[in-house]
Amino acid sequence: MGIRCSKLSLCWWSHSHHKFHSSHTQDLEDRGKDEGESLPTFTEFKLDELRAAASGFSPDNIVSEHGEKAPNVVYKGKLNDGRWIAIKRFHRSAWPDTRQFLEEAKAVGMVRSDKLANLIGCCCDGEERLLVAEFMPNETLSKHLFHWENQPLKWAMRLRVALYLAQALEYCSSKGRSLYHDLNAYRILFDVECNPRLSCFGLMKNSRDGKSYSTNLAFTPPEYMRTGRISPESVIYSFGTLLLDLLSGKHIPPSHALDLIKVKNFRMLIDSNLEGHFSDNDGTELVRLASRCLQYEARERPNAKTLVAALVPLQKETEVASHVLMGIPDGTAIQDSPSLTPLGDACSRQDLIAIHEMLEDIGYKDDEGIANELSFQVWTSQIQETLNCKKHGDTAFRAKDFATAIKCYTQYIDDGTMVSPTVFARRCLSYLMSNMHQEALADAMQAQVVSPEWPTALYLQAAALFRLGMDGDAKETLKDGTSLEAKWKKH
Repeated sequence: MGIRCSKLSLCWWSHSHHKFHSSHTQDLEDRGKDEGESLPTFTEFKLDELRAAASGFSPDNIVSEHGEKAPNVVYKGKLNDGRWIAIKRFHRSAWPDTRQFLEEAKAVGMVRSDKLANLIGCCCDGEERLLVAEFMPNETLSKHLFHWENQPLKWAMRLRVALYLAQALEYCSSKGRSLYHDLNAYRILFDVECNPRLSCFGLMKNSRDGKSYSTNLAFTPPEYMRTGRISPESVIYSFGTLLLDLLSGKHIPPSHALDLIKVKNFRMLIDSNLEGHFSDNDGTELVRLASRCLQYEARERPNAKTLVAALVPLQKETEVASHVLMGIPDGTAIQDSPSLTPLGDACSRQDLIAIHEMLEDIGYKDDEGIANELSFQVWTSQIQETLNCKKHGDTAFRAKDFATAIKCYTQYIDDGTMVSPTVFARRCLSYLMSNMHQEALADAMQAQVVSPEWPTALYLQAAALFRLGMDGDAKETLKDGTSLEAKWKKH
């Protein structure tokens, strides 16, 4: 699904900012050259050196990992000269050809910019394949956008993140590296001054065949779903999903967002924490830009240069340092995310029996408005029949007759008279119990669409993702649910 945007408005952006754009592009290239010259030369590290830096690749040094079947793990490390580094350790089968891995790593290492967390080296030793990058001490965009503790990310900082990311993509494209794999909020990091940087790891494929582009299916570029391949336009689509993240403070499926934009109801996308902190015009422009990036047809999406030209005029508080905007004094440690709740833990262990007991115990108390709807005077036989479907579904759910529960809940949902996130959640678990994992994921996502602030929907998404073998996405979704529940309890 996509929205066809006016080519006239796109041309207007290009024309009105042409003069700025020419000088800006040159400045960007010059900054990239200066930055590249100030960084250490690309180094082929020895395995023992990196093993010592990461404390023997201790689990305590793991920063992130993606998948268990073929994990690519990122470690934090410290070299003998005192430099902190990030080390990405590939699965042994990812790059069997040493020469090919070295050539690819060195090519990425040539791309140097102050908008990137730059690649400064690699290691090939036996079957080991490792990349070494600058370490960014102030966490990820996901942490500051979805898991904030002290204050939500300010509007001015969100705009700065969007611009810096667009500039990073523009610079990479100018250096012949227009492909970026799995662009998401975890790939945007914050340096010691809290300036946003794009991780260099996404510039390199996760494996020689390039088929390991891994992301939540609901956020995958349409052409990747069709062909299994990404293009520069696919990266722009992912940029559009990040604009939605910045606007909403949540990870909203693009199809749902485009539906809201299409009916001019995009205000529902805006993070409630931003109310009163930005103008309607700015919000409208960012929504419009996101919709351009999310065009179904790849050729209709803007390029990185157009993104930069559109975002520069929107910038606010440009003289204020990033760490001030983010409210992070120098040297302040960022706290870890809250530990898993019982439901989150059950989902992480894929303990469907425990999940069933908890959903049954929770009942419908977390539904927004559904309790009032169901207590209304029943005025037609059609409404009575719909309520009976739900009642029969609940009875089957309690009795663990999941096939009947699916049938009854489906009839209730298809009627469309009343919408209940709990019914979607219960049908989701019924699908999981019936080994219908893709259907379960769709229901968990629909529950989130109906009730965006409901942590249970995210926990169930994680359970479905684990069953689908998408472990990295499942772990990230668990974090989202845990953080959301922690904020929920505070209110």
